[in-house]
Amino acid sequence: MSTAPAPWLSLLVPVYNVAEWLPACLDSIGSQDLRGVELLLLDDCATDASPALAQDWLQRHPELDARLLRHERNQGLSAARNHLLEAARGDYVWFLDSDDVLTPGAIASLRRTLDRQPVDLVLCDFAYLRAQPKLKHRLRGEQHVRTFAGPSNAPLTDTPGLLTGLLELGYLHSWSKVARRSLWSDDLRFPVGRTFEDMASTPDLAMRARSHIHVPEVWIGYRQRAGSILAGASLNKTDDMMRALHDLPQRLHPYSESEAGVRFAASHFAARSFIGAVRFASRQSDAERMGHYCQAFLAALCMPLDDLMAQYLRRGWWWRALRLRHWLSRSAATPRPG
Repeated sequence: MSTAPAPWLSLLVPVYNVAEWLPACLDSIGSQDLRGVELLLLDDCATDASPALAQDWLQRHPELDARLLRHERNQGLSAARNHLLEAARGDYVWFLDSDDVLTPGAIASLRRTLDRQPVDLVLCDFAYLRAQPKLKHRLRGEQHVRTFAGPSNAPLTDTPGLLTGLLELGYLHSWSKVARRSLWSDDLRFPVGRTFEDMASTPDLAMRARSHIHVPEVWIGYRQRAGSILAGASLNKTDDMMRALHDLPQRLHPYSESEAGVRFAASHFAARSFIGAVRFASRQSDAERMGHYCQAFLAALCMPLDDLMAQYLRRGWWWRALRLRHWLSRSAATPRPG
């Protein structure tokens, strides 16, 4: 039996049909300080050269604690992440999509952060990676996207503040969160067969964290490309997005009842999701779906609709209030009284 110490970090990378981008992802990992880091790749039955590229890369780096796992049949991203979680041995786990990259020094910065304050959950920032970035992308601040609307560089034990800071900005990606593996107990997994799996799991993960810290550094390069899971909209995907809001007030209990900041942030997050979904359904002329999305949104609200509108106006968010009213009207819904 091996007496080697358990890794302090497991880096978990699902792989599926990303041959064009996988080498950059793996090279970005290989450039990090990987002492005490376990790298797990999982081939989800890719039909391109991705598995061969991954195997070749691992053979050229025999010094690493790294393995390539395989599914016998394609099961999707959620199942791949769940499998990787079950195989991980690290004290912390960090998901990385196989078309994205780690920025130079990201793991070393994470290690320094945890050496100073061994919190349960670490939040980082990201940058968009585009083949041809334009001026409008730079003006939007895509070179450094902040994922948390709250204090940075200080360990906190404020769960309501964590939920508020995450939901207000809406960046719930798993790859911008590094969590103690123990938070991912058997009753918390990604929903198999669905997209927007991060929306469905990240709030529950956050509520399990007794401590957290936001590090305002770009640790992830998030690639924008045609053919990615979220690049091509579809009604099935918008169904999944709205399904991820199911029982949101109950899932956020008791904070959804006792904390005004959580109520607003969660309701605002639900509104943004609803507008995105109903706009797409409108372009498909699917009035029935528009109505379903409206009802799902109203059920996901953590505060009366009129109070949400009042909060928008109080903050000077007139355009957001007008957009929400417009799409509620377009979906032919009658808002329930608050």
